Amino acid sequence: MRRPRRSDAPALAALANDWEIAKNLRDAFPHPYTLADAEGYLARCESGEIPQSFTIAVDDRLVGGCGLKMQTDIERCSAEIGYWLGKPYWGRGLATAAVRAVTEYAFEHLGLLRVYALPFEENLASARVLEKAGYVREGVLRNAAIKSGRPKNMIMFAITRSP
Repeated sequence: MRRPRRSDAPALAALANDWEIAKNLRDAFPHPYTLADAEGYLARCESGEIPQSFTIAVDDRLVGGCGLKMQTDIERCSAEIGYWLGKPYWGRGLATAAVRAVTEYAFEHLGLLRVYALPFEENLASARVLEKAGYVREGVLRNAAIKSGRPKNMIMFAITRSP
């Protein structure tokens, strides 16, 4: 894991431009994913606009991403974790390792009490990543999202630490 760099743009655009990835993510992750999208995202990371973003890297080369969306007000002790991995790197345990590392960072360096994820119900691979990382399935949020014009159920997974 490391912080994103502008030099990651070509690898980011190449790996992220895949519907098999985008179909399981929020619409803020565009498809198609262009070099301009990658450059814009990396500039926002560098400027601090997206402060809790990390690169999943193999031999220092970007292969995916993982980040935290900090919550506010009474939920300021929580963050939502999100992640993606380029298809050539699926099935190697990299996403699980990234989720574990970013969760540990959230607890130890940010002082959070709860980190949660909301994968689409049919995204069984993501559910397995979360379970292997120690997250607990808390419930189903029925018709909680619209993706590609269709309502989607989301599964609430979370991990907590004591204050």
